[in-house]
Amino acid sequence: MARLDHKKPSMALYENILKLKNVDECRQFFEDLCTVSEARAMEQRFDVAILLTEGKIYNEILGCTGASSATISRVSRMLSGGTGVLRSMTEQIAKEDEDK
Repeated sequence: MARLDHKKPSMALYENILKLKNVDECRQFFEDLCTVSEARAMEQRFDVAILLTEGKIYNEILGCTGASSATISRVSRMLSGGTGVLRSMTEQIAKEDEDK
């Protein structure tokens, strides 16, 4: 099997995700591309990110999502030290929720 660790990332996936027309088409795309476990893990991480941005504590997040403390810690690290896109997205969601 070819080694991928030195291969330049393919932009085709990301470029074509942007071409999806709506939420349902996006969900179906990920359903085709990912295993159920992979999709659920991404959904769970995103839910954890939103709850962390809302200021929820680990026990509350565990109760709401069932995420492990390792997953919660990893997402917390990404919010504080990642690229900033996840943080920006979750802050926008929080702002929209406040405006409702």
